[in-house]
Amino acid sequence: MPTKFQQAVWSATRSIPKGKVATYGQIARKIGNPRASRAVGAALSVNPDAPRTPCHRVVAIDGSLNGYSASGGLSAKRKLLEAEGVKFIGNKVDLSQFLLK
Repeated sequence: MPTKFQQAVWSATRSIPKGKVATYGQIARKIGNPRASRAVGAALSVNPDAPRTPCHRVVAIDGSLNGYSASGGLSAKRKLLEAEGVKFIGNKVDLSQFLLK
């Protein structure tokens, strides 16, 4: 049975549009718990409803990819983002263009 916190994280994650990313901290702030970015990552690691809950669209504050527990790991996360039009600078999402405001 998911917690209210997990449900809030998953709901906020579903609001990230295709072609954009949000940071773990942004999700934490959006659900009213600004210091819970690590807990957001933990909630996403048990996401039962991918891809409807697009946890691949959540990245670290510097745009790096981490914490993708689905099949294929981080390379799959990158491929999903690239398929949605998200561009990278090296191994990091170009946050100047693709970060959800």
